[in-house]
Amino acid sequence: MQQPQAQPYNADSSLFGKVRRRVVRLMHRRPARLSHNGPVVSFTFDDVPISGAEAGAATLETAGARGTYYVCAGLFDQPGDMGRYANQSEIARLSDAGHEIACHTHSHLDCGLSDEAAIGADADRNAEVLTAFGAPPRHFAYPYGEVSPQAKKALKGRYGSLRAVHSGIIRDGSDLNQLPAVGIEGPDGEAEALRWIDRAVDQGAWVILYTHDVRENPSKYGCTPAALARIVAHAQARGVAIRTVGEVLA
Repeated sequence: MQQPQAQPYNADSSLFGKVRRRVVRLMHRRPARLSHNGPVVSFTFDDVPISGAEAGAATLETAGARGTYYVCAGLFDQPGDMGRYANQSEIARLSDAGHEIACHTHSHLDCGLSDEAAIGADADRNAEVLTAFGAPPRHFAYPYGEVSPQAKKALKGRYGSLRAVHSGIIRDGSDLNQLPAVGIEGPDGEAEALRWIDRAVDQGAWVILYTHDVRENPSKYGCTPAALARIVAHAQARGVAIRTVGEVLA
């Protein structure tokens, strides 16, 4: 089985990889049936470096909100380019505080390159670890945003939703097996998040935001605590409800 990826990894950037990510959006679809009223935003955290578990959670809690954390149990306490990854007790504290714990595979598996059996087994292994300490995952995010027909087929019956990383608004009929999400990452991450929140307001729709580390000098996949706080404040000022993925899809 593939070992945890604690170091930087580049997903398939070939033309084939880019085409696959688009074509797979037409396959193994599961239309969403949403019942929320008005615009909604979900703040999600992938891999869960310790800064996301601490500074990220604290920012949301200060605003009376909670987030969805897509956890790889195989990365617990491992060093990485985004800082140390949170461990089991730190993830358990997030759950106790009311944050949603979700699945990101056990080993941060590239689901675009793996077969159906390997994807299912790795996700199940992760779910077993999280369930054992009282945080059974009901939703999933593809590591690296890498999706394939075999991944959607393997996971669609295991989780209430499968989240990807292509930007978009979520409405009735959106694919629960490949939900879009907007990254709060890089120099334009904050501005991009604000734009998509405004689109959600204009359309009375749902937008999912994601990031990784939340610290003063973030990686290219993360953001600062101040940026996250401004995004949360903007959402609340515009009357956007902040809900976990599970709350929206309950």
